[in-house]
Amino acid sequence: MSTASGGASALNGSVAVVTGAGGGLGRAEALALAAAGAAVVVNDTGSTADEVAEEIGAAGGRAVACRGDVSEWATGQALLTTAVETFGGLDILVNNAGIVRDRMVFNMSEQEWDAVLRVHLKGHFVTTRLATAFWRERSRGTGQPVSAAIVNTASEAFLTGSPGQANYASAKAGIAALTLSTARGCARYGVRANAICPRARTAMTESVFAPAPVDGPDPMTVDQVTPLVVYLAGPRADNVTGQVFVVYGGTVQLMAAPTVERTFASTNPAWSDDDVADQLSGYFADRDPARGFAAMELMADG
Repeated sequence: MSTASGGASALNGSVAVVTGAGGGLGRAEALALAAAGAAVVVNDTGSTADEVAEEIGAAGGRAVACRGDVSEWATGQALLTTAVETFGGLDILVNNAGIVRDRMVFNMSEQEWDAVLRVHLKGHFVTTRLATAFWRERSRGTGQPVSAAIVNTASEAFLTGSPGQANYASAKAGIAALTLSTARGCARYGVRANAICPRARTAMTESVFAPAPVDGPDPMTVDQVTPLVVYLAGPRADNVTGQVFVVYGGTVQLMAAPTVERTFASTNPAWSDDDVADQLSGYFADRDPARGFAAMELMADG
């Protein structure tokens, strides 16, 4: 990847795959990566992928469409093959594709659960599996680490326990875990992996946010997210891996790893039922129940 310092050329010579790039945040990410100098493989399930690729070409960039469902192995293989055969390699993977099937957990169908986990979590796995294998082989062939980046798309839903999205929140928690595991397992080969939790107004989130302001800038536009994606994809973020960021409206929040809130120790050689009940019940008696939700303060910040 290029070591250019200017934002408009920070990714010169690099090749990126962006999934779910036919609209919304994925489209904005593809356009931003192309504007920064990357050649882009634009993925989506329909003709919008071709339209975005054409839009990038009309603006003077390089792009090609590759349609398909990212949860299918053949699509992952096609994305990698397209990147290598069209542009000579792969340096950046931005996993964005997703769907929602919102429903309270007690009303959710098996199909609604499976569909969301399949597109989000399996879709992230398929592309990550094939890209990291490609980079590992290339690193072994040269005896040197590659310079490759993965940017995954998680969500605050997994941090806050979004009540009507048990499937979506679970998938996003899995994506965060996949990101951390990938960062640790592939560091030796020169692969970085980070996750973003974007707040952005798209078709998938149209019921989440209030309408855009009539006067003044909209803090929830996708363009508020893309600068972080370009940064994480490029060489200026060479020391950033295994991190989760919340990003929206001119704000980037780096999430801390889970910490131990309290340790309870048995007063006897082994726990008894009464001992557990006495210690834990006493502690929880005056504790704010909302503290059981990992990051509710995030929503207050918005």
